[in-house]
Amino acid sequence: MLPSEVLSTEKGKLTEQDFNLIAQAQDEFNKQCYDKCMETLHQLEQSMGNIFKIQHNKCIAEFYKNDCRNHDILLQMLENESTEPNRPRSAIVTYNKAVVYYHKRKYFSAIDILMPLVERLDDLEESIVSNVGVLVISCLLATNQLKRALAFLEAIQIHLGINLDTVTGEENTSPEILSSIDGFNRIFKMIAMMTNVLNRRTVVIPDDGTAEFAALKAHQYYLMKDFQMAAKQLSKKFTLGCYGVETHGEDLDTCIANNMGIIHLRVRHYAVAAKFFQNAITFDSKFSSNLKNVPLHYLSAPRSREVLYNLGISMLHLRRPKEAFECFLIALKTYHKNPRLWFRLAEACIMFNEMSNLENEKKPIIAAIICPGSRRKFIFQPTPKLAYPENVQSAAIPETNLEFAALCLRNALYLYNTYKTQFTTHNTEDADTQSWTSINDDNICNPSMPISKESFANLGAAIVAAFSYVSLRLGDYVLALEYASDLLRMDGISESYEMLGHMYSGEALMMMDKLPEARIHLEPKFISAPNAFDFETKDWQVKSIEAAHSIMTYNLVVCMIMQGELDIGKALLTTCTHPIVNAKVMALKTYIDIVAKGGP
Repeated sequence: MLPSEVLSTEKGKLTEQDFNLIAQAQDEFNKQCYDKCMETLHQLEQSMGNIFKIQHNKCIAEFYKNDCRNHDILLQMLENESTEPNRPRSAIVTYNKAVVYYHKRKYFSAIDILMPLVERLDDLEESIVSNVGVLVISCLLATNQLKRALAFLEAIQIHLGINLDTVTGEENTSPEILSSIDGFNRIFKMIAMMTNVLNRRTVVIPDDGTAEFAALKAHQYYLMKDFQMAAKQLSKKFTLGCYGVETHGEDLDTCIANNMGIIHLRVRHYAVAAKFFQNAITFDSKFSSNLKNVPLHYLSAPRSREVLYNLGISMLHLRRPKEAFECFLIALKTYHKNPRLWFRLAEACIMFNEMSNLENEKKPIIAAIICPGSRRKFIFQPTPKLAYPENVQSAAIPETNLEFAALCLRNALYLYNTYKTQFTTHNTEDADTQSWTSINDDNICNPSMPISKESFANLGAAIVAAFSYVSLRLGDYVLALEYASDLLRMDGISESYEMLGHMYSGEALMMMDKLPEARIHLEPKFISAPNAFDFETKDWQVKSIEAAHSIMTYNLVVCMIMQGELDIGKALLTTCTHPIVNAKVMALKTYIDIVAKGGP
């Protein structure tokens, strides 16, 4: 927060006594003597009258006196100033308002507030320009607008007369030089290095023992895919400085535990990653459980939503969909515009239902056999009673069922189609001539990093494939066929998704009694080497051509039997030798034998 400079009044020029009071108030504020500062400002108010700048400074002094706790009162005062058309707007008032929004994690609003100042940086004092520049870059980095942050950093250095190569150069990374740098210079050096590292530029990061540079060095190792060195860097003991919520607005233990979890998640150590994420949530809850009447910078400290997002992904890999669903549901309250998060929610629902179905399949179909011999009779297990139509559950209720999965996929598909145009319309100009405001970072999956065009296309294929599958399970075969057809029309989809598109199309057409059309999609010619990594969190079992061939052939045989081609179907069924279809093949052979003998 910055106090306003009172240089003139509506009544005329300042007297010598007013100048002395202003200097005295400024000195008392800098010495953190806020009570005396407020008394001096009161005297100044009696001399100069009730002008807004004095009221602003009194509010700032009282804000610091109360340990930065009355931020709501301060924001209300700043909001009132913004809505008064007759009052001259101060750059410091605008900056302070943006600071409050930044700590409340309303980063996009903070950027919008600062834009009038950014547009007239040449008219502002250097101290204001430096503070505005650092705050804008911090907001851009917090919202994963990495390219914009770099472009703005290069623009702001011109106004400040700073050479970025000098700031981030190797010659300025020695411990002796770093120890002599403090205040704005150290902050600017840190923010400049962070911006360059996140944009994957080569930067020599100093090793002075502080948590800030050590964490940045670990992030650099992570981006270079040197995960062992990244974990080693995070495990270091930090000996210099005090890093915590009280000083930096974030908890060091929470950040380290979360970052260690991300490293283990990246190398597929899912159980270890989940443990680190759970530790991070424990550390975070110590100070974030009660955020009432806390200092302003405490509001930006909680990281539970981001950690829960990461923990949910780990739980999906560990085949614990119920826990993953609960994690994603909490993260969704903040990141409701993230199509990947909506897809993960649907994925948890699908996994939960598939695991329930597998449990039911393990139960014996035959409950008992009466009169063994030629007259034996079979008593089958009763089929579980469905909840339809008596107790239809609303899809709007968050539960791990397929109805809610369909709702999640509908939202994910809508967001995907909304963001899709960004990848076809942006970056049409030369990057060197673009303004930082016109650069698009593709940061559509916050809190994840910006997504590439290829990853975004894979996300779209995954959403459509899952939607087709859920529609099949819910009995909506027309919609299932529509999404399966959309999947096949997508450009550049992997061979695994192409196989799913034909499989779901064939199944939907069979259920719609369009058998000749279904057989076209169930031919083995559509099978090639599937990629199991396309379905990591689904425990994808089709990891070989043999498995894929057996599944597709089994579905083709079912279609032949429905058309009455029993002999051809039974002969073809002998090629289904993979264990993934053994149980279903045996049941189908029994059915063919019964039908061939004139059974039902």
